[in-house]
Amino acid sequence: MNDATGTTDVRGQATEADDAARILDQRYRPYAGVRHGLAGAMRALVGSSVRFTLGFGRPARHKFLPWLAVVVALVPAIVFVGIATVLDIDLISENILPEYHQYYGFIELALFFFCGIVVPEILVADRRNGMLSLYLSTPLRLWSYLASKAAAVTATLAVITVGPLLFLLVAFTVEGSGPDGLGDWLTVLVRILGSGIAIAATITAASLAISSLTDRRAFAVIGVILLLLGSQLVTGVLVEVAEMDPRIYAFNLGEIGDALKDRIFGVGPPSPLGEDDGSPGLRISELSTLFVVAANAAWVVAGAAVVWWRYRRIEAG
Repeated sequence: MNDATGTTDVRGQATEADDAARILDQRYRPYAGVRHGLAGAMRALVGSSVRFTLGFGRPARHKFLPWLAVVVALVPAIVFVGIATVLDIDLISENILPEYHQYYGFIELALFFFCGIVVPEILVADRRNGMLSLYLSTPLRLWSYLASKAAAVTATLAVITVGPLLFLLVAFTVEGSGPDGLGDWLTVLVRILGSGIAIAATITAASLAISSLTDRRAFAVIGVILLLLGSQLVTGVLVEVAEMDPRIYAFNLGEIGDALKDRIFGVGPPSPLGEDDGSPGLRISELSTLFVVAANAAWVVAGAAVVWWRYRRIEAG
């Protein structure tokens, strides 16, 4: 039998009711902490997306591929610094080691590998696990969500396009093979940052555009790889074999980004034979700087337009 103050057990003995849980206040209490608003939400999304892409807080299998690409991009820089330290001469001015702008040829494979294998998941995962709708229920809106994702991918790719070059610059400076004088050093630094971010932004836009078109990570990976490698193969055949207009290189994602890097460093593409012999492979040097900049900007705009169109359809559905 129960009463207001206690209960009766099976032996008929009364026990005192547990009154530990009590309602002390029924008033509504608003959040009194700091509100960071849209800017804070975007910073949080960029940070979490970078950590997700690099595998932080995830099982070891998610860390292996992105960090393998980073290591592949960094190893040549470590080797070059080791050579410069052992021989103790200015290997860049002596043309023994490649100049800073030439190092991008050593990281292209790592960059394409990273874009093809890792980047697609940064958009596909949110659509697949339902996080997209959760993000859009916060102060984030569609444009700010996509801008945050693009910033995260660009920052992550900059680890490959900028990181090894910064390591070379600092190491060569300490070793004595770096640029002479503060002015020259700052000029090289700005060129490294500018070219690395430009290449990362162009490839980011293209990779995210492909990734937005499918909810299957495998299809996104295949699409990105086909775009990166296929554009090189097709345009190379058309220009170098069929000797068509070199402006077709605008459709070569890797080549047009490489041309922009050369313009930023103030040099043209190097000749395979060490001199400008007029071979078809050098015909990208015929393109004006304005055309190269416009082509890279077109890749960014086209990629952003595809992503925006796709996500507007998802939001409307």
